[in-house]
Amino acid sequence: MNIQMIGFVLGRILLTEAGLLVLPAITAALYGESLWPWAATILLTALCGVCLSRTKPARTALYAKDGFVTVALAWLAMSAFGALPFVLNGDIPHYIDAFFETVSGFTTTGASILTAVEPLSRGSLFWRSFTHWVGGMGVLVFVMAILPMSDGHSMHILRAEMPGPTAGKLVSRMSDTAKILYSIYLAMTVVMIALLLLGGMDLFDACVHAFGTAGTGGFSSRNLSIGAYNSAYIDIVTGVGMLAFGVNFNLYYFLLVRRFRDVLKSEELWAYLGIAAFSTLTIAANILRIYGSVGTSLRHAFFQVSSIITTTGYATADFDQWPEYARTVLVLLMFIGGCAGSTGGGLKVTRVVTLGKAAYGDMRKMLHPNAVIRVRMEGRALSEKQVRGVQAYFSVYMLLFAVSWLLLSLDGFDLISTFTALASCINNIGPGLGLVGPTGNFFAFSPWAKLLLSFDMLAGRLEIFPMLLLFAPSLWKKNRIIRKGERQG
Repeated sequence: MNIQMIGFVLGRILLTEAGLLVLPAITAALYGESLWPWAATILLTALCGVCLSRTKPARTALYAKDGFVTVALAWLAMSAFGALPFVLNGDIPHYIDAFFETVSGFTTTGASILTAVEPLSRGSLFWRSFTHWVGGMGVLVFVMAILPMSDGHSMHILRAEMPGPTAGKLVSRMSDTAKILYSIYLAMTVVMIALLLLGGMDLFDACVHAFGTAGTGGFSSRNLSIGAYNSAYIDIVTGVGMLAFGVNFNLYYFLLVRRFRDVLKSEELWAYLGIAAFSTLTIAANILRIYGSVGTSLRHAFFQVSSIITTTGYATADFDQWPEYARTVLVLLMFIGGCAGSTGGGLKVTRVVTLGKAAYGDMRKMLHPNAVIRVRMEGRALSEKQVRGVQAYFSVYMLLFAVSWLLLSLDGFDLISTFTALASCINNIGPGLGLVGPTGNFFAFSPWAKLLLSFDMLAGRLEIFPMLLLFAPSLWKKNRIIRKGERQG
């Protein structure tokens, strides 16, 4: 493992974070708030970054396991330093709570330990939502976009960080791919801010909610989330925005280069939109008796479906009070999530479709043992390795979920609250049901449970393996070169 290069990359990441912290510091200054918490954090973060990256190693290659370790440590470091301003300015006095909040921000989860957000300083409100925006497309992808690495092995970093079963280049250079992704991301965010301004939000609230929508995170500057505005226009704009950011960003690039046929042929896109449409219509019918109006029912159903399937977590209604069918559908959407290559969390639509097709194919093989049955996705046959990879991911995902659920149950909360709290964290959603419903929070969980949920948020955002591999002893052992004739023990 190239420890020196991993440290060098981590140093650049911390320097980048120090630069990003300037924005909430400026926000704090504009609103007349104390600057010393931000200045102290920026100085400490920059100092650590300089110490780690002052000398570039002679060997710059980053291979697969280096990519996993770099990504996992980078997200832990960003969260650890990013939590400091909340503690120093007194908004979140306890560090574990601040760490949980920051991990929730960077992983675009939106789960919060805060019982009320409106009393927070403007600098803190801006920072916690801005972490959504940075983490949405990926911390290291962001760093590669502004500080390109000269070594071609940076592809391993992209594969370890990008959400979805596969990640690839849009163009030949990895740094150019990162720039294209973030350019599209930035442009869509600016459009989102403009549309929210037209809906009557002030600039600060428009930026906060645009960051949360773009990163599919869900942190708000209002206690009642988007529901505080009670505006059909804002509900529709935000709902459509969440769905748009839940789409694979590669498709937006295809639109820009006029590859319209590739967009229209996307099986994952049509499955994603189909699931959202079916869920919206059936939930609207299920809650019609509550709202008494088809239009209002559709509006609330569409918003909540968009929020949950994209794992954003904004709310316009307390869906914990909805009928069982509506709540069940929303819980299922928590696990499905958005598209691969989007800012959404969850299992991803492409994995869910692949798992369904693989299960159907296995059943057909039982009836016709000699038949050659291939799983097809996006118009091409998947290799056996690809299918088994998706199935292996699902198996590890369920194992992690089961172990975490068992441990979390030691906190003594009811089954629904514990299950949906874990589901919301590992799928990067935010709200669940019961204690952690749209009007609840994670404050009551014990410190060790918050650390467990923080790990699950990071594991869910990083596709599980980078975080789990940190605990693999073989990862940290030095490779032995087996010479010809040497016995292997």
